[in-house]
Amino acid sequence: MRSIRPLLAATGLVAALALTATACGPSEDNAADKPAAADSAGGKDSGSLSDGLADTLKKHGVDPEKWKNGEWKNWDKDKWLREAKDFVNPVIEGLWKPDRMKSAKDPAKTMAAGDLSGDQGVTDPEPAPVEAEREKTPYHDYAAPVGKVFFDSPEGAMVCSGTVVKDPENPGRSNLVWTAGHCVHAGSKGGWYRNIVFVPAYNDRGKSAAALENAQPQEIAPYGAYWADWATTSGEWLADGGPTGGEGAPYDYAVLHVKPEKGSKSLEETVGNALPVDFDAPEVSKISAMGAWGYPAAPPYNGLIMHKCVDRPGRLSVSPSTPTMYRIGCTMTGGSSGGGWFSEGSDGKLALVSNTSIGPVTSGWLAGPHLGKGAQDVFTAMSKRSGSQ
Repeated sequence: MRSIRPLLAATGLVAALALTATACGPSEDNAADKPAAADSAGGKDSGSLSDGLADTLKKHGVDPEKWKNGEWKNWDKDKWLREAKDFVNPVIEGLWKPDRMKSAKDPAKTMAAGDLSGDQGVTDPEPAPVEAEREKTPYHDYAAPVGKVFFDSPEGAMVCSGTVVKDPENPGRSNLVWTAGHCVHAGSKGGWYRNIVFVPAYNDRGKSAAALENAQPQEIAPYGAYWADWATTSGEWLADGGPTGGEGAPYDYAVLHVKPEKGSKSLEETVGNALPVDFDAPEVSKISAMGAWGYPAAPPYNGLIMHKCVDRPGRLSVSPSTPTMYRIGCTMTGGSSGGGWFSEGSDGKLALVSNTSIGPVTSGWLAGPHLGKGAQDVFTAMSKRSGSQ
């Protein structure tokens, strides 16, 4: 019989995340009527390209204006930028309309577990499935830092999940989002995805597809869309990541630096909070519970509703040459990829300790990377880069 300890710990974990919401969020009465980000709208035209972005596109033979007018749909090998230094994501104002967000698909191939031929000596028994639970609404009151990541791929509009995390270089004013590497870059066989945006508190009231049939933009995206103006992931994901994770899965994490499509207010100020990232989490035997949050989009889910799972973590090895991953029981499916995993540290405070990377097609469990020095280096580089912006 499975221990009831994770269930007892889950109560505190869920309560801790609920406490992350602050008065900065939209009010009960007007969340669907006025996005908080609109308070500071009216600055520089967000549809314009910075000199740096324009120069980068031109360097690769891409006309910036043609790019904004549809050239981004060209996925020819020569036009698909893949090097770490070549990320470009110019704002195309109005591209992510509510209907386009609702039609985005989950990256299903990446959520397949693949051939788990790792070292079974360090892989714990497969966990029993934990039924994903719907998050309470409004989301800005119960899971303020959680949202959805949208992006375009050769297969069309896609969706993942993400979390607002604290930026050491910009305390209280973070514009950093943690997600999975496979939500921003195709790995060894491809390049950077395009038109990457983060939408915090997506569908804040948890409305059904029918109720959202004629929804206003504010009902879908109460805080608006935040475009990634820079992204970084691990070198291991770039080199070894694949459609089923592969040996890149233990390094399947990414950080986005974002800016609002309209306005100038920081993401952390807008949603009311951000979570710290813990790069020194203890071994799984010392963790009583981890919680995974996200927006599962593959059946039986439809991507509209935020869910969560809480379980005692175990270990999963995908290869003897790579670090073990965390694994928990959870029925969430594709679309929850990139969603944050949270745990309470020795100080009793909640922190992000992993993100959803892979899981079986049968959707009984999820696995995420252990965030060590490599992940910390990726994060620190992004934080220092953001400090100059």
